[in-house]
Amino acid sequence: MANDNTLVYSTDSGRITQPEQEAERPEGDGIARIQRQTSGRKGKGVCLISGIDMDDAGLTQLAAELKKKCGCGGSLKEGIIEIQGDKRDLLKTLLEAKGMKVKLAGG
Repeated sequence: MANDNTLVYSTDSGRITQPEQEAERPEGDGIARIQRQTSGRKGKGVCLISGIDMDDAGLTQLAAELKKKCGCGGSLKEGIIEIQGDKRDLLKTLLEAKGMKVKLAGG
C-alpha cells in the first residue's frame, strides 16, 4: 500500500478540499502548425492544427469551417483543432487563404 499523506478530513475544520487547477491551453504564437498523427487512434490518421492565436469561440468557428470545406469530421480539444484524415495540403491552402502563416510539421 502506498504511503499517501494527503489530508482528507480533519476534526478541526471538517472536510478538506483540494484546490482545483484549471487546465490551461497553450497560447498560440500566430503560426499554424499542421501535423499528421495516428498514434492511439487505431491506425486512423488525423491532422492536428495548433499555434493559432484565437479565443475558443473563434477556434470553434474555424474548426467548423475547415471541417465543412474538407468534407470530413473533426473536433476541437484544448485549443488544438483535429481534422479527420490526411488533408494537410488542403488545410494549408485554406489557412493561407485566411492570411495565416502555416508550417507543415513532421509527424
